[in-house]
Amino acid sequence: MTTFDKREQGFEAKFAHDEELMFKAAARSNKLLGLWAAGQLGLTGDEAASYATMLVTDNVANQTMDEVLDKVSGDLAGKGVAREQVAAKLQECLHAALQQLEAKE
Repeated sequence: MTTFDKREQGFEAKFAHDEELMFKAAARSNKLLGLWAAGQLGLTGDEAASYATMLVTDNVANQTMDEVLDKVSGDLAGKGVAREQVAAKLQECLHAALQQLEAKE
């Protein structure tokens, strides 16, 4: 195996690792956002957990952050929570999720 092949293999492994990390971070941040939103909606216990899980599992493979933001913003619009507040909370949740995952590694 040449040095070039080794470098290519290393880059491919890093890319796969980074993609997996971002997938896990997105799922975890959606769950954290879902739990926060459930609290804003007055949901507790199993209802709150179901709402958070729904954000993670609905269209998990092709769901974008904008779609999650649209869903949660729509759900919270009646509670007077602005889209900007939800977007800020989503960023906070993503940051927390990345920290949690990095702590595990």
